[in-house]
Amino acid sequence: MVDGMYRFPFDAMASRCEVRLAAPDGHAAEELALAAIAEVRRIERTYSRYRADSIVSRINAAAGRYRVECDEETAQLLDYADHLHRASDGLFDITSGVLRRAWDFRQPRVPHARDLAPLLALVDWTAVQRGDGAVYLPRAGMELDFGGFGKEYAADRACALLQERGVRHGYVNLGGDMRFIGPQPDGRLWSIGIQDPRKADGTIASIAVSHGALTTSGDYERFFDVDGKRYCHVLNPRTGMPVSHWRSVSVLAPLAVLGGSVSTIAMLKELEGLSFLASSGLAYFAIDATGQAHHHSISGDYAS
Repeated sequence: MVDGMYRFPFDAMASRCEVRLAAPDGHAAEELALAAIAEVRRIERTYSRYRADSIVSRINAAAGRYRVECDEETAQLLDYADHLHRASDGLFDITSGVLRRAWDFRQPRVPHARDLAPLLALVDWTAVQRGDGAVYLPRAGMELDFGGFGKEYAADRACALLQERGVRHGYVNLGGDMRFIGPQPDGRLWSIGIQDPRKADGTIASIAVSHGALTTSGDYERFFDVDGKRYCHVLNPRTGMPVSHWRSVSVLAPLAVLGGSVSTIAMLKELEGLSFLASSGLAYFAIDATGQAHHHSISGDYAS
């Protein structure tokens, strides 16, 4: 008997999310899905900068005052942030979240340079002190923000949990960042549409996937337009200004956290993003500011 497919939509991390999996019956499927959803919400509670009791908020509140002890999971995420900073030549900087104080994408207002300058002075991952199981932000007002890879990390963790419990078919979708457990029960691949960055209800490509992850970074998630120019939420940590070379970058990778990091770094590298994508060795589908598509081996999947 082939297991049936079950779908469980939920909201987390300010996104519409979904767990889809094959299980012997609805009761078993619900137990599995609830465990995966609980893991997503655990990560949100632990690392959201919007929760006063999260480790990130505690670290930020202690900036310029004292060190904060970290558990092993947090230390590993900080190590990964350090790797991304080096791999991006400093463009992926998890201390750049302070720039949101100058940008409110709910209203079309471009901040003045004098508003950005004091915030840019707080953006400096290399100044963060780590060691002996603790982290210290040396300047008052500095912040860490795991938003650059938090959703993708949660998708990977939820997927790993389901695999450990025997799930072999399905996926975890967190706001469009997807990690696949395996193909459909009959062996067919999942056909996943990539959103058209200029049409909210349209797709610009369809990708067949069974394993691995498909993630997208784009200028259409949070943005405003002024005088024909788009200002999006992906901010260059050196200038404090939004990037503008790419409309969207989708990456197919073994892990969601890897795909999401590569797509974001490509956005941040702007003109150099294409060579970065090529050097990553991963499949990608990118739309530049003129609407032209650039892609490499986007069809296929990764064995888990």
